[in-house]
Amino acid sequence: MPLLLGPPMIGRYALTPIFHGDATVWTSRPEFLTMPRNRFSTMPCRFPLVLILSVLWCAASLHATTAGQAEELYNARRYVEARAAFEQVIAAEPNNASAAYHLGDLAMMRDAPEEAAQWLEKATELAPKSSQYFHALGDAYGLSAQKAGLFSKLGFARKCQAAYEHAVELDPEDIEARYALFNYCRQAPSIAGGGLDKARTQAIEIQKRDHVRGALALVEVSVADHKFAEAFAALDEIRRLHPDSSIANYQFGRAAAMCGQRLDQGASALRQYIATTPDEDQPPLWAAHWRLGQILEKTGDVPGARAEYAAALKLNPTQPQLVEAARRVK
Repeated sequence: MPLLLGPPMIGRYALTPIFHGDATVWTSRPEFLTMPRNRFSTMPCRFPLVLILSVLWCAASLHATTAGQAEELYNARRYVEARAAFEQVIAAEPNNASAAYHLGDLAMMRDAPEEAAQWLEKATELAPKSSQYFHALGDAYGLSAQKAGLFSKLGFARKCQAAYEHAVELDPEDIEARYALFNYCRQAPSIAGGGLDKARTQAIEIQKRDHVRGALALVEVSVADHKFAEAFAALDEIRRLHPDSSIANYQFGRAAAMCGQRLDQGASALRQYIATTPDEDQPPLWAAHWRLGQILEKTGDVPGARAEYAAALKLNPTQPQLVEAARRVK
């Protein structure tokens, strides 16, 4: 896939690195600076040197502020403005890996994974030791696989797996990268390098670093393998030790909805989850309403199921499973 290198550098400015803390900041400087000869020509070197240093200091401050402003806009979730700011940064600093990464991340937010992959490929080229950048690149390839035609899916899927594996190789302690690889192995078919045995291996590695999260990952493997008794036993223990774990409540309700067992407890667990405000990396509320609707439908509470499906559709009106569920209890 060709790299999107961004607009070329134009004009008489060259890029010069300066060092600010533990990061390299790139700034532009005039390649040529001429001074007319005058009565101070007996000082041909010192005065131009002072002027050059002053220009360099001002240019460095200007570009550092520009990059800083882009970061501030991004952190403030002013994403349209942040995109424009990072585009200005990358135009002036084509080797700015952070700008390329942020542009890739912003493209993912716009549901443009191929553009995201181009920027993130550039970011990983510029910063080949960054686990975070390879993790993000894997995300872009994964979304590209979802959107691709039948004959392109496998290629993107393999790129996704390779990026996640490299992220974990670069930083074995990066739990987010491991969890991405875990999810890939859990969902992908064996022809694409996935499989529950591989997912279980990653879940165990996650558990070594974060006991609760790893235990919940093992629950997901058990549910995917239809070993519901094993899943419920693990969830009972997690909820006993961590009664405030909202994700454990969701996983309990999900398992109940899928297997039709322990339905009353599953409904109670999902209602507890719905009463919270999930983090961005946790299951969305529409999914909890959907699973609760499935449980109520199984218990014969059709009005209750209808209400939960309606609540889920209000939050996510285009999800096919929700449309079908609502039609079923109409």
